[in-house]
Amino acid sequence: MENGNQPLLSSSREVDQEQEHQLQSLPVAIHTSSTATFNADATDIPPIRSPVDFYRAFLTESKKLWYLAGPAIFTSICKYSLGAVTQVFLGQVGTLELAAFSVENSVFAGFSLGIMLGMGSALETLCGQAFGAGQIDMLGIYMQRSCVILTTTGLFLSLLYIFAAPLLKLIGQTEAISDAAGVFALYMLPQLFAYALNFPMVKFLQSQSKIFVIALIAAVTLALHTVFSWLLILKLGWGLVGAAVVLDSSWWFIVIVQLLYILSGSCGQAWSGFSLKAFHNLWGFVKLSLASAVMLCLEVWYFMALILFAGYLQNAEVSVDALSIWYLSLSLSH
Repeated sequence: MENGNQPLLSSSREVDQEQEHQLQSLPVAIHTSSTATFNADATDIPPIRSPVDFYRAFLTESKKLWYLAGPAIFTSICKYSLGAVTQVFLGQVGTLELAAFSVENSVFAGFSLGIMLGMGSALETLCGQAFGAGQIDMLGIYMQRSCVILTTTGLFLSLLYIFAAPLLKLIGQTEAISDAAGVFALYMLPQLFAYALNFPMVKFLQSQSKIFVIALIAAVTLALHTVFSWLLILKLGWGLVGAAVVLDSSWWFIVIVQLLYILSGSCGQAWSGFSLKAFHNLWGFVKLSLASAVMLCLEVWYFMALILFAGYLQNAEVSVDALSIWYLSLSLSH
């Protein structure tokens, strides 16, 4: 049982007889919970003595790399494309609608994304340590603990969404863009809490090499998102309301499907059910999460500032629209 004075990852001396039994069966547990096709404990490549040896080693290592990196890259592209698809359809509605979406997506959602993603990155470190130490059952505890912390963080960040319009006017943005972005920000509150649950789940699944599952969910979501964006934004003429409904629904679809996959028992020992241990040692987890968040927030907030500066130009709507399209293109390549 953990308490507030214990470290985030228990030492091997504190493992009881039941956990020692789990450690003895560790090779089997790792093998069954991972979908990787290569053995991480295998011996290193033989010495390279010729161009042929180099080519063979390069090919072998490239296959290992792309087996993991390929689905991860594909997943990132699909998730970033959710905003891109929405932006494309809103661009056909009007410049004000596109500017309102750009400000909300780049400023408020971008600000929240930087904090949530950064704090969620702490889970990547802890899950990797727990998996390597054989404490497979702690993966689910860490995921739940991160969900609790990020959801609480979302409650504080929601104030930015609620007071988006006054804040934008306070810093000198045009009244038209401020009002439209403020209304759209209120519609996007569900997305904020989807972020809070999605990032811990993704790190939890990635630590077990469930990368193809994440990629498949993202691909299906993008396909559905594209169809419903066209239907609600253009065909039914819902405009910003339709964009908010589809974006919120898409992110919550990802969260729900990932949760169902976890609850289905596909993660083996990593998921043993909901536990009150998720509420133990929260402050230690928060400190680690905040340290991780700082490293990512500065880069995200830099682009957020550029969008805000564009709002001070003479033709604010067109300037914000143009810069947001550039930023979205850069995000896809990044």
